[in-house]
Amino acid sequence: MYIPEIETKSQIEIKRFQENKLSQLLHYLNDHSKFYKDFFKKHKVVIDDVKTLEDLSNIPTTTKDDLQQYNQDFLCVSRNKIIDYLTTSGTAGEPVVFAETEKDLQRLAYNEYISFVCATATPDDVFQLMVTLDRRFMAGMAYYEGIRKLGAAVVRVGPGNPGLQFDTIERIKPTALVTVPSFLLKLIEYAELHNIDYKNTSITKAICIGESIRNEDFTLNTLGKKITDKWDIKLFSTYASTEMGTAFTDCEYGKGGHHHPEMIIVEFLNDNDKPVPPGTPGEVTVTTLGVEGMPLLRFKTGDICNYHVEACECGRTTIRLGPVIGRKNQMIKYKGTTLYPPALYDVLTDIKDVENYIIHIDKNAIETDNIEIWIGTSKPCKSLEKEIKDCFRTKLRVAPDVIFYTPQEIAKIQFPEMSRKPITFVDSRS
Repeated sequence: MYIPEIETKSQIEIKRFQENKLSQLLHYLNDHSKFYKDFFKKHKVVIDDVKTLEDLSNIPTTTKDDLQQYNQDFLCVSRNKIIDYLTTSGTAGEPVVFAETEKDLQRLAYNEYISFVCATATPDDVFQLMVTLDRRFMAGMAYYEGIRKLGAAVVRVGPGNPGLQFDTIERIKPTALVTVPSFLLKLIEYAELHNIDYKNTSITKAICIGESIRNEDFTLNTLGKKITDKWDIKLFSTYASTEMGTAFTDCEYGKGGHHHPEMIIVEFLNDNDKPVPPGTPGEVTVTTLGVEGMPLLRFKTGDICNYHVEACECGRTTIRLGPVIGRKNQMIKYKGTTLYPPALYDVLTDIKDVENYIIHIDKNAIETDNIEIWIGTSKPCKSLEKEIKDCFRTKLRVAPDVIFYTPQEIAKIQFPEMSRKPITFVDSRS
């Protein structure tokens, strides 16, 4: 198993390594980025005074709003060096354009290579890629290039179409899947309906993207357990975003996504942009290393996570990222309880007759948060409504309003024409 040398060094050695990379990045931004050159001037940042990771706190953070408002000003290269354009998904606002150079694509391939290795992948694996390679999507291309760098084989099936997925498994005998984990439940349901012996296929593991499969203590959450109770395969969780161009991926011990310090500096900040200690939820804030086209400095992702600093049994000494608790702008205050959508999803995933769903948030007459659970089901009835509310009371101590729709009506909302990801959260508070 290949582990980059820096990922087994002491915390002091990792810190010194990153401080050297940080100095190079600051000078690069000052020389090539219109946004950051103006930003440093506006906030009176003297880049040569930023010598340690602690000194980063003297530089204000940047946000998705900055990227949306000054998108092209972040670009550090001339247009003739750009070889690939992509955009963010737009789930937290208008999509943002990112431009990639050849060096950036090589970096992306390396990132996914070491991430797949982290998840026990070898050149002998055959990966079935169940994500899109089109629609300006970074992830599919990143996984494809990372698998190629690993030296493993890949079959590009794309998302959806359970029949084609199982036909591919039967014909090509892949060993691993790259997929949104909730789609694995759809595959299991399809297989059971069509008498497919999915438990005795060539698949041994799945790299799970876009949704959490673990609780904060690293045990499998409801989604993860529902999959593994039916299908005895190993699940690996991964966290990434277009902006950071870097992934945090589980190793075989499943105790959090491993940080790759050669790729990214990561901070966890409170509401006042101050660092929080390990085990305390903070907003993931990143500084990208080795990005040529559009590097970012102290970029707040909006994702709230815990982190852990103890060395892992796999030999890596880098910090480990816990599952995403929620997005900061999606925090809900409901009847005195603070909630994030993933906690609501976890309840709904465990209810048999809930076929699909959307969490709808708005303000009530007294301007406090109100939750409606839009349920897609073929069996709407009072007993199902009671079951749903009882499950929420048991797990979250509150019972939101429940509104029934047909699964087709919910699916139409979940998959608008231009969307790359299913929409499961609709926020009407603004």
